[in-house]
Amino acid sequence: MKDRPANPGLLVESQGDEMDMSEAVIVKSSRLKSVVWNDFDRIKKGDTFVAVCRHCKKKLSGSSTSGTSHLRNHLIRCQRRSNHGISQFITSREKKKEATLAITNYVDQGQKKDDVLNLVNIRFDPEQVKEETNNTLSYNFDQRRSRFDLARMIILHGYPLAMVEHVGFRVFVKNLHPLFELVTCNRVETDCLEIYVKEKQKVNELLDKLPGKISLSADMWSATDHLESSYLCLTAHYIDESWQLNKKVLNFMFVDPSHTEDLHAETIMSCLMDWDIDRKLFSMTFDCSSTSDYISLQIRDRLSQNRFLYCNGQLFDVSCAIDLLNLMAQDALEALCNILPKIRESIQHIKQSREGQAKFNEIAEQVKVQSQKLLSLDNPSMWNSTYVMLGAAIEYREAFSLLRENDLGYTACPTEEEWGRTCTITGYLKFLFEVTNVLTKANFSTANIFFPELCDLHLQLMEWSKNSDDYIKSLAFKMRTKFEEYWDKSGLALAVSAMLDPRFKMKLVEYYYPQIYGVVALQRIDDVLNCVKALYNEHSICSPLASIDQGLAWQVGSSSGSLPGSGKDARDRLMGFDKFLHESSQSEGSKSDLDKYLEEPLFPRNVDFNVLNWWKVHTPRYPILSMMARNVLGIPMSKVAPDSAFKTGRKVLDRDWSSLKPATIEALVCSQDWIRSELES
Repeated sequence: MKDRPANPGLLVESQGDEMDMSEAVIVKSSRLKSVVWNDFDRIKKGDTFVAVCRHCKKKLSGSSTSGTSHLRNHLIRCQRRSNHGISQFITSREKKKEATLAITNYVDQGQKKDDVLNLVNIRFDPEQVKEETNNTLSYNFDQRRSRFDLARMIILHGYPLAMVEHVGFRVFVKNLHPLFELVTCNRVETDCLEIYVKEKQKVNELLDKLPGKISLSADMWSATDHLESSYLCLTAHYIDESWQLNKKVLNFMFVDPSHTEDLHAETIMSCLMDWDIDRKLFSMTFDCSSTSDYISLQIRDRLSQNRFLYCNGQLFDVSCAIDLLNLMAQDALEALCNILPKIRESIQHIKQSREGQAKFNEIAEQVKVQSQKLLSLDNPSMWNSTYVMLGAAIEYREAFSLLRENDLGYTACPTEEEWGRTCTITGYLKFLFEVTNVLTKANFSTANIFFPELCDLHLQLMEWSKNSDDYIKSLAFKMRTKFEEYWDKSGLALAVSAMLDPRFKMKLVEYYYPQIYGVVALQRIDDVLNCVKALYNEHSICSPLASIDQGLAWQVGSSSGSLPGSGKDARDRLMGFDKFLHESSQSEGSKSDLDKYLEEPLFPRNVDFNVLNWWKVHTPRYPILSMMARNVLGIPMSKVAPDSAFKTGRKVLDRDWSSLKPATIEALVCSQDWIRSELES
């Protein structure tokens, strides 16, 4: 039966209630194709056909000449059908959580195809959700809006696209709203791509309006089903106009294993130009590897040729500190490769039966073990769990030794020499564990917090290298070599970021460098200070204040072009003169922001100190230095999320998404990041 316009005269809601239905018969017919008949019974009384709503028992015309539009309209108005079960499914906690999912700004049904992207604009209004929940009569079903709601839900929660074709899902949706036209996997994939295009446009506009520079991090992922398949994830890090640290995933690209490092560098450059941020780039953070070093060098040289980088790119190339700590932890565990199996087997031996556990407990009491730690096996893919296992086992070492004497079946006990080395190396892991926790669990993980932690690690490595045991000394040397390679590349950026912490300024550098560098410490301190001054001077030229305060002969609109990352032709041969004129003018005039900042007393140290909030408050006092602080403190010294800080392998793509086309995977991963960050803001 085809839908036809409803005839008001055919409604029998007032009369139909009084009709005698005693001899009525429910009609079953294969001709009733419309989905509305899932909610109506078609009843015949003599020559009259009546449609009875299964929810509120209203009676409407069921004649074949009446169409079904009036039945659809009734379903939308039917209060019993709309309100049934709402209160029991929405708790007060869920209402608050789901309040963020109010969706508005959708286009009309007749809108052009090109305007479909407007459907994905989303505003989260708790009051609107409350109003719609309590007033369902005002709700108008919109197929297109619901379709994009479904696509957005799949993106947000990482559901498989194929869920739209699962029988259980299709039955659920049809029973929830029979007017919704079910979509195919291909259709929802297309909708997800449209959402990606619209969200990308919003991110593009955001990046274009940022008050400062952008730093980038690069991370490698693996596909679940194809371990040889790799993806490169590029993430932008920046401090916005409200002095909040933010990040956005920009690209998630399939990496052909046959490609060389040159091609990888070219691919990244193409992404930067696609986003139009090659001129706005301040730094890049990579893994600690020779391959990453080569790629970053290629990109730095390319940007330096166009004079887009500050300080000739001295602060551009940064390695991930957490990646360094993980590599050092792996070195420590590798040094225990012959002992770890014994400790795991020892724990398994006592836990294989209740009797064995009880016997071991008696032995522990006998040797007066005071530990409250529980013996448990580790997860080899998380090195912190191995550290916890070792820490507990060491405290029971005497009990294990006595168990070996009393239990002939126990043969896995480490020797005294092995226990001694295990104690020393576990101490190294303890230090790495504590540093990792500080750097990943901090309330404000800005670049300034890394310098003191890594300086302490530097000093510890120097001490560990003095161990009398050649085996331990060899391990310490291996770890120290990795650290010094990292320090040579990233140490300057760490020191400059520490200088921009008003609790430390240059004093922290002056405290640590003599301990680290000895007789050449003063030269190293001067290197940091010279970099700070050069960086400040370049930001001074960038600032519109330069043309006002110093009387320089360029306009605000064109002055930004003679600076790193600006739009002016890089062939301007008087850029050096502009810098000279500005520096000489400053030396003849009043004190600069930098001079005032360094001369004033240190800010008191506070556990809950927020360096970004401090710079936000003090921007009027240090207008130029605050520009510099925004860029430097936004450098991602670590690109690892807290929940992945101790993982030993690459991040792995979701199994359901890994089988999709690379373009679809990129759209889903990027859109998910953008939508989630919008929900959290």
